[in-house]
Amino acid sequence: MAIITLGTMAFDAIETPFGKTDKIVGGSATYVAYAASHLTQPLQQISIVGDDFPQEEMDELKRRGVQLEGVEIVKGQKSFFWSGKYHLDMNSRDTLITDLNVLADFNPVVPEEYQGADFLMLGNLMPSLQLSVIKQLKQRPKLIVLDTMNFWMETAMDGLLEVLKKIDVLMINDSEARQLSGEYSLVKGARKILTMGPRFLIIKKGEHGALLFHENEVFFAPALPLEDVFDPTGAGDTFAGGFIGHLARTKDISFENMKTAIIVGSALASFCVEKFGPERLKEITKKDIDDRLNLFVQLVNFEISLT
Repeated sequence: MAIITLGTMAFDAIETPFGKTDKIVGGSATYVAYAASHLTQPLQQISIVGDDFPQEEMDELKRRGVQLEGVEIVKGQKSFFWSGKYHLDMNSRDTLITDLNVLADFNPVVPEEYQGADFLMLGNLMPSLQLSVIKQLKQRPKLIVLDTMNFWMETAMDGLLEVLKKIDVLMINDSEARQLSGEYSLVKGARKILTMGPRFLIIKKGEHGALLFHENEVFFAPALPLEDVFDPTGAGDTFAGGFIGHLARTKDISFENMKTAIIVGSALASFCVEKFGPERLKEITKKDIDDRLNLFVQLVNFEISLT
């Protein structure tokens, strides 16, 4: 089942307590593609890059079943660039540089061959661009997943509220959930957010796992305790790619299967942070993923006798 992904394909420069990298490939659509391609194909990318984006990266994505007809290449211009520095806890970071470059004039176009896709993953971008892609689809996908951030809540709240009415699953972190809902309690906040449009809400809590809300049901998925976290930059997008990739592979969008999808997303995200950029996602095999999923099962598996 095809997945359309709207997002950035970009360059990142990252400094963490474990090391530093000057310029590596990143971007939300890149991470989603590398993660989801382990689970399902085809993946249909919608993005924009300058002519500085490496051809070998495009070739590698194609090799993994990623279609690039929706990726606009702007001659003579540079790709989006982000630079950040992580603090010791690896959850907080400072943005040092944001160069929009080609992203400043991005007007996403859905290619004809992408029409009819069953899944749509809207990466963290301006709400008006996310809305534009939804409106271009002649047939509504079975499931629309949206990622957003506090920046859009501060600068484009009206647009964000409009796009929330048209999606099925919203992914945000705990501080964003509090900001969007105006509630400190995540349970109260989730209840409020679910009245804004989405049927499902995933609240990511970094190293403390993730929560899935639907109607009156709640599911908690742990994160794998890792010894070394080298680079958390793409972890959220990798999580999203694993989540939607599992749903597409199993063709099942029930709450029960979303529980499994969150574990799959968490497993892939746990690989992503082990190296800078998407490098680790390129190396892993199906066996690696299965072994890690087994670790997650053991992490939460217990028996209790209530007598």
